[in-house]
Amino acid sequence: MKSRSKPIYSRSVVEFVAAANEFCKYQEHASEIKGEEMLKILQRILPFLYLKASLLPDLEPFFEDSNEKFVTESDWLKIHDTLREKFGTANDYLEVFDEKINDTEGPVVATIAENMADIYQDLKDFILLYQTGTEEVMNDAVWQCKLNFENYWGQKLTNALRAIHKFIYSGEEIGKVERKDDEEDMKDKSEWFISRRQKEYRKNGK
Repeated sequence: MKSRSKPIYSRSVVEFVAAANEFCKYQEHASEIKGEEMLKILQRILPFLYLKASLLPDLEPFFEDSNEKFVTESDWLKIHDTLREKFGTANDYLEVFDEKINDTEGPVVATIAENMADIYQDLKDFILLYQTGTEEVMNDAVWQCKLNFENYWGQKLTNALRAIHKFIYSGEEIGKVERKDDEEDMKDKSEWFISRRQKEYRKNGK
């Protein structure tokens, strides 16, 4: 019999699962939502998601191998491209809290769409692992998701939220952006940022 007193069944974890599921649901249905409305939805759900992630329990992993991945490169690109189209001129913003800043002399251009797609990748994998019902897998899903939140997507979330706040209260309207062929840019995106970091964290014993 499963012990519901275990950390993986705690209120903090269950509430985070609900928040993560809500976030993923909206990203998957982005094509049905206007850009301005999606930004307002993210304005409300991102702080809640951040709060619930910060309350996840500290766990130790059961397995030495990395968690199974479900989100494919195609899935990531679909979320990213849909949001990029929806956000238009609201998508790009200057960012000083970015790992690429070390290679430049100033702020870099970041995008809300890329941030949301990265967060979606991690949260969707987490949800699908947690839903397996296997306690060891669920444990490692929570452990990995919290690790990634602390070291990666938590910063992505807060960066994007600042840009979203600024645009919503700027009084501007979303304009359409004419896109050039950015196949090379998408090759960079396909390096799988979160997956790479997961391996690095495992290797470093974090």
